[in-house]
Amino acid sequence: MTARELDAAGITDPVLRAAYDRCRELNAAHGKTYFLATRLLPAEHRPAVHALYGFARWADDIVDSAGPSTDDSSLRGARLAALQQHLHSGLRRQDGDDEPVVLALADTARRYAIDHRHFHDFMTAMRSDLTVTDYPTYADLRAYMHGSAAVIGLQMLPVLGTVVPPGEAEPHAAALGVAFQLTNFLRDVGEDLDRGRVYLPADLLAAHGADRELLRRCRDTGRQDRRALAALREFEALTRRVYEEARPGLAMLAPVSRPCIRTAYVLYGSILDAVARDGYAVLHRRAVVPRRRRAAVAADGLVRLAAARLRHRGRSAAVRVPVPPTPPADPTRPVPKEVV
Repeated sequence: MTARELDAAGITDPVLRAAYDRCRELNAAHGKTYFLATRLLPAEHRPAVHALYGFARWADDIVDSAGPSTDDSSLRGARLAALQQHLHSGLRRQDGDDEPVVLALADTARRYAIDHRHFHDFMTAMRSDLTVTDYPTYADLRAYMHGSAAVIGLQMLPVLGTVVPPGEAEPHAAALGVAFQLTNFLRDVGEDLDRGRVYLPADLLAAHGADRELLRRCRDTGRQDRRALAALREFEALTRRVYEEARPGLAMLAPVSRPCIRTAYVLYGSILDAVARDGYAVLHRRAVVPRRRRAAVAADGLVRLAAARLRHRGRSAAVRVPVPPTPPADPTRPVPKEVV
């Protein structure tokens, strides 16, 4: 993490600075779309976003670190339980925790008064990934995504700030977290199959004559199937509806935070466009947003950020109390000796 960001956030302790640096590295390496959007936030807010992402990425990597075998699951369960203990200790301000991502997360939680329930709900969802490999209905999937995705949006809200009461913005922030994760699920269908998981709800698949085994055959043979394609198209349409649930929340954010989240909103939506453009071949390869598109969206975000900062400075100047001018000197009044 750049020293400027840490200095702007008032993070001076060397150990804590190193912890935030580790989180930034995770964000830059694994969350390129999100990392690009984060660059549009004010410098003093970026470390907190990196801490939230870094912790989520660390836990997710533990869950996905090996295959679906019983031995692997037991090992991952033990590592996840250890992380849970680190989290519990860090949030309770106990000394001696040496896990960098937890140090940064706990510091961010204290600075922004983030509800600890969000972190515990997230860990519950991570634990379920060790044993749950599919979801019968979309309602079941949404219940899982409360902990795996919606709470990420809720954690972010105090960092971003709002122009409305936070409770009014929370449903939209939660929906945006869900929209981003649904996008990842669609993009990563083939990779998740290799991990033994299917996030497309079974009832949605069945409505088109598809199921887990059909997806697996398509993955193994490299062939498309009209039933699987129909299910993927419906999942895309479902995801776009969640983006619409989230959209009103963009205007509820603090003006200087809007360019960042709007950029993430557009870039993640562009993943859906890339999936469709690639013929829904997500069982065989990952769809990629063209670099030119990413650059254009980022440039638009920079323009919006500059405009937001100008408006912010203009409002600050408008409410500044003017200093009254010094009245002209009275020529008949004696000049004080200390001024002579």
